[in-house]
Amino acid sequence: MNKLELQVRDMTCGNCVKHVSEALERQPGVERALVDLDSGRAVVSGNADPDRLIAALEEEGYPAELLGRD
Repeated sequence: MNKLELQVRDMTCGNCVKHVSEALERQPGVERALVDLDSGRAVVSGNADPDRLIAALEEEGYPAELLGRD
């Protein structure tokens, strides 16, 4: 299992965190997504394609970029 860290912009509240978490967890290969509003980051566990995760978030209105992977 891998971990990816994403920087997610435009999250302003707990509801945004919920939307981002749900968008990530719907993607193939995602086992778990932990989203932190204060840092604007999401850590995704599993074997997901980072480009697909970023595209899914952008479709929901949350621009994102890959910060790193484990």
